[in-house]
Amino acid sequence: MTISQDKTQPRNYGLDFIDPEVFAIIERENQRQKDNIELIASANFISRAVLEATGSILTNKVAEGYPGLRYFSGCENIDELENLAIARAKELFGAAHANLEPYTGSQANHAVYLTVLKPGDRILGMDLDHGGHLSHGAKFNMTGKHYDCHFYQVDPDTQLLDYDVILAQAKDIRPKLIIAGASAYPRTIDFQKFREIADEVGAYLLADIAHISGLVAARLHPSPIPYAHFVTTSTQKTLRGPRSGMILLGKHSAPEFARKIDSAVFPGVQGAVHVHAIAAKAVMLKEAMSASFVNYQRQTIENSQILATDLIERRFRLISGGTDNHLMLIDLSEKGITGKEAEDRLASVRITVNKNMLPYDSQKSTICSGIRLGTSAITTRGFGAEEMHCIAELIDKMLSSEPTAKTIAKVQDEVSRLCHLHPHIDSIYEPDSRKLALESQYQLQS
Repeated sequence: MTISQDKTQPRNYGLDFIDPEVFAIIERENQRQKDNIELIASANFISRAVLEATGSILTNKVAEGYPGLRYFSGCENIDELENLAIARAKELFGAAHANLEPYTGSQANHAVYLTVLKPGDRILGMDLDHGGHLSHGAKFNMTGKHYDCHFYQVDPDTQLLDYDVILAQAKDIRPKLIIAGASAYPRTIDFQKFREIADEVGAYLLADIAHISGLVAARLHPSPIPYAHFVTTSTQKTLRGPRSGMILLGKHSAPEFARKIDSAVFPGVQGAVHVHAIAAKAVMLKEAMSASFVNYQRQTIENSQILATDLIERRFRLISGGTDNHLMLIDLSEKGITGKEAEDRLASVRITVNKNMLPYDSQKSTICSGIRLGTSAITTRGFGAEEMHCIAELIDKMLSSEPTAKTIAKVQDEVSRLCHLHPHIDSIYEPDSRKLALESQYQLQS
């Protein structure tokens, strides 16, 4: 007896044939990415190689556990792949141990918490409104619900971290874990200072380098590996990898932390391995070992600093007065508009930014007094100094006064010119000859 094939759902057909609605949405997003100047600091564009690994047949394989210690058979290729990714991560960052299994940077953070904390233990992290992250103790995040979370802030005058003030705060709070890292801090973070603070109060130190890990890998930002007990990162930002996470341990971390952190990831906070993401991270790490990657990170910082300087010359107020990395925060209070209004104005001309809370912001989080800009994605597309001057001028035209219809049209034309000058990665969803042949064959059979 043979089972007849269901001709209504041929499984060897492409997305555009099986589900044209989803295909159309993806194509519209593909076109949006091509036609927009992407200035969201956490955004980037992965390479075709990373994209192919992410969408590979590895998503078919179920695997739990670690190389040599799997709960399912048939993992010999997966073991080889994960070992390769681990070796590359250790080499790139100079780490003693690497766990590539976290699904996200936040998952990586939660695994660290599970490793060294008990419910109710104290955490000292950066205030969300001052540049911290949700997973560093925000009350509406799982971290804030499970632990006693306290926050340090930036200096009200300089908008810089004041390590003496943080030390005094740590002595008063006596946290079990201190988190160094940010999602909106434009200056260099001194991880050695943070370790000295942690040692002074007997705390563990977690360095969350989600935003700057690409800069760290390129040796353009001081590495936390020699100082932090734990280092976590997402992989899709400056590292230009898939949406995933990673945990690194330095050579001076306690040897037992490697076993404990692995157990905290699996089975502690998540289940089966996203094998396709492990493959994509392995490719990402190989790309990050190249000279071109270092040049890219150097250009990213240069672009950021040029854009910051140009905006300051146009009388925009930048938090901390500038930037050392890939991002900047702009205070729009003196321009008489909110972050939300600025975000909407720029979106209307296909410049993508995000509204952002500023230190000591008087606005609520859905409105904000500022915006955050980043240069990682546009640098990937090939934007350089000349384009930074243009972008600063376009932002000025849209935000320094109410733009007229004529101004909006001119800005849109210039955005189109810049995007055409630096094309986005080609769509992988365009029909190919094999798909067309299969479609014709199916129609004949029907």
